[in-house]
Parts: sequence; C-alpha cells; structure tokens
Amino acid sequence: MSPPMIMLNDWSPSRSSQRADSPSSDPFATPRSLTPIGDHTPHNPHDGMTSIQSSLQYPSAPYTPGRRRSNPDIEHIGESTANNSSTNFLPLPYSGRGRALSSGDNGYTSDHPMYNGSRSNSGDYTPNASTPAFGPAAGSPMYNSDLSRAPSREYSSSGAEDEFNTQSVVEKFTILPDESLVVAPDNVEADDYLHNPDPADTDRDMNFWNRRAFWNIGGLILVLCGVLTLFIVYPVVTWVEKAVDHGPSDEEIAAKECAQNPMCIPGKGKVPLLKNVRSSLVDPDTPEEAKKKIAADGTELHLVFSDEFSKEGRSFYPQDDPFFTAVDLHYAVTQDLEWYDPDAITTKDGTLEIRFDKHKNHNLDYRSGMLQSWNQMCFKGGRLEASISLPGKGDTIGFWPGFWTMGNLGRPGYSATTEGMWPYSYDNICDAGITPNQSSPDGISYLPGMKLPACSCKGEDHPTPGKSRSAPEIDVIEASAHQMSGDTAKTVGDVSQSFQIAPYDIFYMPDYDMVELYDPRITMMNSYTGGPLQQAMSGLTTLNNDWYDGNEYQIYAIEYKPGAKGEVVWFVGEEKTWKIDARAIGPNGNIGQRVVPEEPMTLIFNFGMSPSFAAGDEDQLQKLMPATMRVDYIRIYQDPKSKSLTCDPEGYETTEYIEKHKEPYTNVNLTSWDDTDFDWPRNSFMDGCDAEKEPEGSKSDDLI
Repeated sequence: MSPPMIMLNDWSPSRSSQRADSPSSDPFATPRSLTPIGDHTPHNPHDGMTSIQSSLQYPSAPYTPGRRRSNPDIEHIGESTANNSSTNFLPLPYSGRGRALSSGDNGYTSDHPMYNGSRSNSGDYTPNASTPAFGPAAGSPMYNSDLSRAPSREYSSSGAEDEFNTQSVVEKFTILPDESLVVAPDNVEADDYLHNPDPADTDRDMNFWNRRAFWNIGGLILVLCGVLTLFIVYPVVTWVEKAVDHGPSDEEIAAKECAQNPMCIPGKGKVPLLKNVRSSLVDPDTPEEAKKKIAADGTELHLVFSDEFSKEGRSFYPQDDPFFTAVDLHYAVTQDLEWYDPDAITTKDGTLEIRFDKHKNHNLDYRSGMLQSWNQMCFKGGRLEASISLPGKGDTIGFWPGFWTMGNLGRPGYSATTEGMWPYSYDNICDAGITPNQSSPDGISYLPGMKLPACSCKGEDHPTPGKSRSAPEIDVIEASAHQMSGDTAKTVGDVSQSFQIAPYDIFYMPDYDMVELYDPRITMMNSYTGGPLQQAMSGLTTLNNDWYDGNEYQIYAIEYKPGAKGEVVWFVGEEKTWKIDARAIGPNGNIGQRVVPEEPMTLIFNFGMSPSFAAGDEDQLQKLMPATMRVDYIRIYQDPKSKSLTCDPEGYETTEYIEKHKEPYTNVNLTSWDDTDFDWPRNSFMDGCDAEKEPEGSKSDDLI
C-alpha cells in the first residue's frame, strides 16, 4: 500500500479570522478536515478524548513561536475530520530537498506525541508509528521525479495507514526556476517588475556599443600595444641600431683631430667644453678688432681667452660655469668683515656684477662675492686685462675691490693650501730662504718655510721633484683712496698694483734700480714694502673719480714674462704705470734669486672690506650700499710662440697633485697643513736626506 497523502482542503488566508472565532486558541487544536486519499482511513491517536481532555493532556508541550517560518496567519496545515480533540501539525514547506526531521529540528518539543522518533549515534533517524511523512504523490502538479527518493520516514511495524511522507509535502511546495530563463533572458515573468522595474534595462545591459565599452576596449588596446612595444619592438630596434655601422663617434673624431695638438679643443663644437654652450676659449661676442694687441716690448699678442659676460643672469655656483666659481666662505686670513656668497655674483646688462650689501650672513654683518678660476682656467705669461667700473665713490675710503692672480697650487681662502706656498716665488735652489723664519732671529719672517722646495727628499710628496713649487701672487689692482696734498685736500681713488714676494730681502728692500715708473705724476712707489708675512713691491696710481659705480669703465692690465729673467708691467687704460725687472729681486744676503712666477696662474675677482687694508667710516660706507663692482670683460693675450693656457704646463703640472690632496683644497675649515692627513715634506737642506732630484739651479745667467 502506498503512503497516505494529505489534501489541504482548508488552506486560505481567511483561516486567521476563523481561528479568532474558535472557542479555543490552543495551538494543538484538532484540524477541521483531513481528507483521505485513496482507501486509507486516517488514524487519530486521540480518538475518544474530548477537546478539553486533549488540551489538558499536553500542558508540557507548548507551541514554540520562534520556530514558525511563514505567514503567521497560517497556523494549521490541516485538520482531522474524525475528531477535533487531536492535532497533527505539519512543518512549513522547505525549499530544498526533503530530509528526515529529528526531535531537535522539527520546531516542536521532543515530548510531542506526533514527533517522538529517535536518532541513533550514526545519524539515522527511526520514526515511530505516529511520525508523519510528507511529499507530493506521483502525478501531482508539484511532483518532480528528480527530487523523489525513498521516504524519509517509514511506517511502523504496526502498519499504520495514516502516516504520510515529509518529502512528498516538501516537493509539492518547492518552486523551481524556469529552465527557459537560461537560454531566453528576455522572457519576462510575472514578478520581474519587483526586481527590474524597467524592462528597457535588459536591452541596455546587452548593448556593448556605448562610451564605457569604448574606453574599456581602448584601454585594453593601449595596454596590449605597450606590452608588444616593450617586449618586441624595443628589442628589435635596439638590435638593429647596434648592427648598423654609424662610423666613428664624435669623441673618436675629436681625439684623432687633437692627437698632435695639445692646445686643441676636442670636437670643434661637436664635443661641448664642459657644460657651457661655448666651444671656444674666446667669447664669440668679443669684437674682431680686440683679438690682437701689441705688447709693451712690441711683440704682437693674440687673444687666447675672453669672457664678455654678455649672457644675462649667469650663475657661478660650483659646476655652474666652465671657467669660474664663486666661493662660499669667510676670507679670514685678511680679517674681512663680509661673507663671500655665490648669490652675490651674477651677470646683468652685459657685465659681471659683484654686489656688496649690509646683509647678515654667517654672523657677519656684510655679504659680498669672490669669483675664482682656480683649477678651471689657468695661464702662464702674456697680457691679462679687464674693463672694470669700481664700486662706491672714489672719494670714500673703506671698500676693497680686487682683480688679481695666484698660482694654482694655492687656493684663495683655503689657508691650508697656501701655508708654506704663498707668497713664495723662488728659484730652483735650497738655502736659508726655504727655512722657517728664513733662519733669522730678528723676526723678519713668520713664514713656516717653503713646503715644496727643489730639494725634496726621495719618496716625499712633491709634484715635480727638482723644481721649486709655490703659489705666488700678482695683483692687477687693489682699489682704495687717498687724500691729496695741498690746499684743496681732495680725496681721490687709487689702485695698488703689486707683486708679493718670499723669501724676503733684508728690511724688505729690493733693488729699486731695477724698477721703472712711467709717469711719477700719477704713479708712485708704495711706502708699504712688507711685513713678517709677505714682502710687497707695489706702485700706487691715482684714478679718475668718474671711473666708479657704473658711470665709466677703465682697463686695468698686466703683462709679464715668467722666470729669473722675467718682468712685470702694469697698466691703467692703455698707459703703462710701472715695471719691475726680475733683477730687482735677485740674490741678496743669504737668500737667492726670486723669480717672476713660473707657476700656472688663476684669476680672482673679489669685493671685500677689511680694516687690515683700509680703515673706513662704516656709517659713510653704508650710505653707498648696496655697492656693485662691475666687470665689462676679461681678456688674455699671449705670444703665439709661447701659448700656455692650461693648469698643467710642462714641468709645472698641478691637477694631479691637487687631486691627490683633495681634502685641503675643498675643506675651507682646514686652516693649516697639520690639520690634514698629509705630512710636511722633508728636504735635503734641512733634514740631511738624499734629494729625489738635485735642484736644477738658478736659470739666471747674470744674477745681480
């Protein structure tokens, strides 16, 4: 016999109202109608009991509201027509496949008479004879053969015919999706408006030709092109580029062109000179008529270097310019009152400008600038000139503008490099002149002795053994002012044009018979001849007070020939002011020949202020601030037969030595050679060692 099925004849929302009118609200009231299917007679375990007895019989099994799962108006699935005193509750439909219900998951307490089955430890559920079973019968509209399986509850051994299958009820109330939706998404079901209010959205979702799709596809195409370029196009182009013979490079051509000419500038424009746009040492803005000069001795000189400063706004911070660098330091060796700052130097209106102003900087009251060509551009011999408009006013004392040169082995402002080097300019001999204090107890010299004499010991640190090396100084101008004599007592500007010397003559007195003044009315010998730190031969030349503050420019120049037979001539404008012959600084007492500098010389422009040079009235000077020193151009001329525009002339190389001793040349805080990691070189004259190379001796044939 097949399992009995229950037809739910009284399933309607109106049950709630009917329930409200019923005499009892007991959740275990007997359903009103249970229509049997087939010939099965429902079994009611409570036959013979009144409804009152039924309600009193199970007080300990109340209905559990928290387990109800559907419409609260639907409280009974069906009612028995046999007797209202007994009740069969059905669980609400389950959306999945039917399963056996245990006492722990049927929504009712375990002591309910309809649900007193048991589960074994293995998980199998064994119902008793009163356990109902649910499920739609075969042939029912809710029946699905895919979901059919053996009844989850079996009949009891007593063969009760009123049991029904849980699975059949679950399957009857299971609503499956329509399979046609998979292949026909445009079909509209009755409740689609609850989820998709606008049917046009379906068409829009299926439309791939819109702006968003365009950008998505375009982005994918770009990414694909990038990947192809990176991994296919670029490797192919690189391989082809290497495979094609482009001939010799610009560097190879330049090296070949300059193989036989040490003065050649590599590349002739193909290889830039440092990072400057210029490819020539001669500024293209230099007038053609300025490219030749006639020297004081009648020799024709050719222009080998020039800078017209015509490019606006140039900067001279380190590595900004191929020829010049503005330093960042305090020039303490002369007790200057200002800090030299690269920001104080630039080019404007076709001139180089060095500005001095009252500006607090590094605890100093003033700021100005110093421009150097140290280790960048050097020269040896020839004519050096610059067109300058001096700062301030000619009748005001206190400013100290300068235009001068120093040997490349000493860097101005870095006093560790000038110790034992400045202002020596000695012949290739070793005598008392190279010793500390010149071995004189009278205080004529406070110098520490010559660091790099010609007689250095074997293995000592010397750039060119056998030669005296130093950092001499020649000043083209150092400007000041003086008061004229007479009734008018007018103050006028002047310039000191000098040559600094060591070792010293006795009483700092050279042989003035070898000195020439060209116009004693405007030039006279400076009464200051030296002190314990330097000997100076200097001429003072009076200036025109119009040559200041940018009103007018004047040319200041020197011409010199290096060596023991050399000479130096100074100029203001095109006029010679005075001249010194090397014989004026010849052997004297226990010292030997001093020479016109053989070292490669560097250029310096600076604008300072120091009471050690000229004591001025600061209140009056501040009225002139900011004051500006202006340079229209700088030019170097040399004899074509003896050009030397390098920091490494033959026999007087400097760059390798500087590179080996980089610390003192780049650390301004090192004030003495003892502060460095290098030893003071020994020499055979003082230390009794064997010289690396015997001194070459004096190159003067007729020393006086």
